[in-house]
Amino acid sequence: MPEPTRPDINLTIDGQTLRVPAGTLIVDAAKRAGIDIPVFCYHPHLGSVGMCRMCLVEIGRPQVDRASGKPVLDAHGQPQIEFGPKLETSCTTPVSQGMLVRTSSERVRAARQDVLEFLLTSHPLDCPVCDKGGECPLQNQTLEYGPGLSRFIFTDKHRLGKHLPLGELIWLDQERCIQCARCVRFQSDVAGDPVIGFYQRGRKLQIATFSEPGFDSKFSGNTTDICPVGALTTADFRFGARPWEMRSSASICTHCPVGCNTVLHTRREAAAGGRMEIKRVLPRQNNHVNDMWMCDKGRFGYAYATHRERLTQPMVRQGETLMPATWAEALERVRMGLAAAGEHVLGLLGDRLSNEDLFALRTLISGRGGALTLDSTMAGGDQTAQVGVGAGSNLADLGQGSVILLAATDLEEEAPIWWLRLRRASQRGATVITVTARPTKADRIATHVVRIAYGEEAATLEALRDPARAPAHLQHAARTFADAENGILFFGADGLGFEGTSALAQAAGNLLIDTRHTGRPNNGLIGVWPRANTQGAWDMDVRPDGRRLAEHMAGRQALIVAGADPVGDNPALAPVVRAPKLLVVLELFLSETAKLADVVLPAQSFAEREGSFTSGERRVQRFYPAVPPAGQSMPDWQMASEIGRALGLAMPWTSVGQVFMALAAATPAYAGLTYAALAQSATQWPPTGPSAYPFSGTAAHNDQGLGVQLPSAAERGTTVSPRAPRAEWLALPITRLYDRGTLLLRSATLAPRLPAPSVVLHPLDADQLGVQPGHGATLVLNGLQGELTVVVDEATPRGVMLLPRSASLALAAAIEVNLRPALTAGAQVDLSR
Repeated sequence: MPEPTRPDINLTIDGQTLRVPAGTLIVDAAKRAGIDIPVFCYHPHLGSVGMCRMCLVEIGRPQVDRASGKPVLDAHGQPQIEFGPKLETSCTTPVSQGMLVRTSSERVRAARQDVLEFLLTSHPLDCPVCDKGGECPLQNQTLEYGPGLSRFIFTDKHRLGKHLPLGELIWLDQERCIQCARCVRFQSDVAGDPVIGFYQRGRKLQIATFSEPGFDSKFSGNTTDICPVGALTTADFRFGARPWEMRSSASICTHCPVGCNTVLHTRREAAAGGRMEIKRVLPRQNNHVNDMWMCDKGRFGYAYATHRERLTQPMVRQGETLMPATWAEALERVRMGLAAAGEHVLGLLGDRLSNEDLFALRTLISGRGGALTLDSTMAGGDQTAQVGVGAGSNLADLGQGSVILLAATDLEEEAPIWWLRLRRASQRGATVITVTARPTKADRIATHVVRIAYGEEAATLEALRDPARAPAHLQHAARTFADAENGILFFGADGLGFEGTSALAQAAGNLLIDTRHTGRPNNGLIGVWPRANTQGAWDMDVRPDGRRLAEHMAGRQALIVAGADPVGDNPALAPVVRAPKLLVVLELFLSETAKLADVVLPAQSFAEREGSFTSGERRVQRFYPAVPPAGQSMPDWQMASEIGRALGLAMPWTSVGQVFMALAAATPAYAGLTYAALAQSATQWPPTGPSAYPFSGTAAHNDQGLGVQLPSAAERGTTVSPRAPRAEWLALPITRLYDRGTLLLRSATLAPRLPAPSVVLHPLDADQLGVQPGHGATLVLNGLQGELTVVVDEATPRGVMLLPRSASLALAAAIEVNLRPALTAGAQVDLSR
């Protein structure tokens, strides 16, 4: 719940009378009033340390009569103010009643000049080549508050290492570091990854990484945003461009269900033939979604959007070859094929498509009497629509009295920013309960760790519904969740397929209803979906049903695939996909599925068009175009509209805004929503933007929209039976943040972080099977074969083989497995039952 209301305090800063809550730091009180106190080490999301001394101010306090305890009054009846003999750091001093603060007196100005002069004695004159130029707090505050002259000789400056890699993603220039410890404190206090820190002492004090591999954190890029100098830079942007050369465009991260607000910085590049290129991605402040942070996958995994392998024109099959064609030729081929197929059409759509794409394609295919299915193995969208978190929910509001339950999910891997927000909620006093089959980072902050076997997720949540009847080891957790003022339940798909997540989501909904954690803010269900718009797909009535693609294709004469690559995920599906008379693929790249198509239509990436996504918290958010379209590519909704009009369907849309109006009118949960509503912004704390760089870093100011959170239906669902007991050996799918998906493989920056396709075993199971960690093995699953690297992990349950979902193998919740070490000729271990 929100922190308790604190009494207000009256004080005066530079002659301006303020009224702020007790406990507010002077530096924050001044900033809220528009009074600038320069800082280097202070950041409103980090703890106060008072290291840099840049925020020194004069503080006067009312004199108090020791005998009576009352203020001493002057001749005018006003409290008599007494100033201390020394200046004080405003970033560590809370306000007090009647306080008087001077932020620009002669003593204060002299102190600031001394601090800056001292910092510059060991700072290089790199401004002309420094990546921080144009958005550097040290540079700006030197110009505003500095002495203008230095008494020190340039040749006496301290010399240290330059351009040292802390890891694959972050570079350090030791000479530029001013030892503010912002980066160290972020990694320790916010990210929970204390993988960097100080070493040496005095003038030799420097940042170092203590992990292997270096700077081993999924949030390392945030340290470059809050670094007040150019000491930390990112591998993709270093020496890449100047801030004033680039254009900024608001966007939404496409990699996970959090929906982080971002800004794309672009510039026309001669090396790219004059094309506009994305130079970097920064977080855009949204205190309801991602605060001012983002994970490294979202920061560096954008290269696919403008990759040179992008499809730029339609292609039509001529014999065995796909040949370039005009849009008129391609659309006519599609029209003829769909007209001949009649109602025997299937649409296989992916959850990386926007809401507008999904609605337009649904309108096209259902308008012809065809069927749709979502290329996903995770269920539960109906439950999140019914008992999802209420409108107005914000993880930043959770604290004492709130309980957060995680079931079958590893948030750090699947939705990293939710993990950060969960940690902060825990630090504010929220209780965390984990229900998982293997340890995750969330166990470190959990009050109740409920360890289960794979397959017991739904049954465990059902047992938590009634604390009085729960097994002894679950009673405390059940009572804690039932008694909570606020209760939020995250459910995922760790080790589960469609049936498993369907049962889990139903059990989660039942638990929330029984404990009365529905229908209001900060209570309800959140799905940890595999992609950015899985929730939107369910809302647009495009959903999976657990059937295999071959079952869906029975009797179909045409297949439309958009935003999905079923053959790339499972090569055994090639005959199924190629069976119909017409295969149409809408894609960014010539994927394995597209290679088999009769017609391939080039789609625009998220960076080239506008639209909306619906996050896992059911917040609908807009994204905007940043670069011109690649060649003749079109957004998916426009391609669907062109095809629909050619077939005589009522699809008159010529703009994405018109599509959104139509989907809002046709989708009850979205009723009344408009693009204008999604674009509305509000004042947020802390302030961001160029004027606030020293205070809060380079996270972008958000004036393009905070989105709108949908209200849940909060209707009671039906109870499902627990799934059947699993077999002795299981091969189960898990999610890794750094996967080997089609889009992320095109990021050269993240390439060192992408693991080889692997199978994860318990050490004892690896010994039993005769396989060695780090060695190759051939894994055979239902006739599919893949070469994988063996990884051993004691946290993996016995009898279980974990495979990242990007291993390009068809996985189910329980399957027969044959594992043969590739390096031992003739060895065969048969585990089939």
